[in-house]
Amino acid sequence: MEKDLSNYRKSYEKSELTEEAISDNPMELFQKWFYEVEASNTVDEANTMTVSTIGLDGFPKNRVVLLKRYTYEGFIFYTNYESEKGRAIAANPKVCISFFWHSMERQVIIKGTAEKISGNLSDGYFESRPEGSKLGAIVSHQSEVIPSRKVLEDGLKGLQEQYTGKEIPRPDYWGGYLVRPVSIEFWQGRPNRLHDRIRFSLQEDYDWKIERLAP
Repeated sequence: MEKDLSNYRKSYEKSELTEEAISDNPMELFQKWFYEVEASNTVDEANTMTVSTIGLDGFPKNRVVLLKRYTYEGFIFYTNYESEKGRAIAANPKVCISFFWHSMERQVIIKGTAEKISGNLSDGYFESRPEGSKLGAIVSHQSEVIPSRKVLEDGLKGLQEQYTGKEIPRPDYWGGYLVRPVSIEFWQGRPNRLHDRIRFSLQEDYDWKIERLAP
């Protein structure tokens, strides 16, 4: 099987990124870009991001998750702590997360350290989830091999009966991670492949060093 993709070409001409138009804190630029993506109504889930970890087998692995909150401290997402990504983070908390907003010709690439958030914050988010999502988090032993889908469906049915009219508790193995960034790169597509790349790097005094990178 072979397919030549060398003729796939596109000129990126929708915007620009200059040093004069950014603040000293990358989270403020991230918020600006995120608001602009939302306002464009061209992206179904603006909070879709890729999380990259180094697995226990030594290989990097990417997977798409949903950003649920961001603050000046960093970026929060939720998952099963006993999943493949959870075990990878426990062994090596250095991760990379990235956003690609194709319609805006923008990427954001973040390197940082992941840490579990407090239990009460995870509880609060878990309580806000639909009942089906809560039960799904309990019934699925994420990343484990299972014999069939029927195992999941039967497990979900049993939990629905068990928790009818009852509060559904958050399992201890499920919760949030905060990724504290040490580097945030903003990528804006430009014509002739001369893209704008601005990188913020966290310094020892907690100020951000701003540099332009060649595309």
